[in-house]
Amino acid sequence: MAVTIGLWFASVVGVAIVLIGVRFFAQPAAASVSFGVPAEADDAYLSTKGVRDIASGLFIGLLVWHGQPRFVGWFMLVATLIPIVDGLIVLRHHGPRLAAFGIHWATAIFMLVSAGLLLLG
Repeated sequence: MAVTIGLWFASVVGVAIVLIGVRFFAQPAAASVSFGVPAEADDAYLSTKGVRDIASGLFIGLLVWHGQPRFVGWFMLVATLIPIVDGLIVLRHHGPRLAAFGIHWATAIFMLVSAGLLLLG
């Protein structure tokens, strides 16, 4: 049961990060504001972030699809570094604390729960 819940949690993260990546292509300025550090709408780095988000989400989906819960767990554990550092970046650039804590670090906690369920379940 724990593994099933962990896979669902990982799938939610995968879908969400793909959608976030797509938003960085479709609405880069709005996406950067939601991230917590506004950037120029035509900034090439926003597209770069978008493609990396999409690839990360698809990688989670690939592992889930192929029935690799332990690999998903390890990936989620290592990938938790991304939202942790994203939160630090927001704070370093004097972005909204709500974005750092309520978006990035809440995501990190959700990912750690998923990893725990998959690795310990």
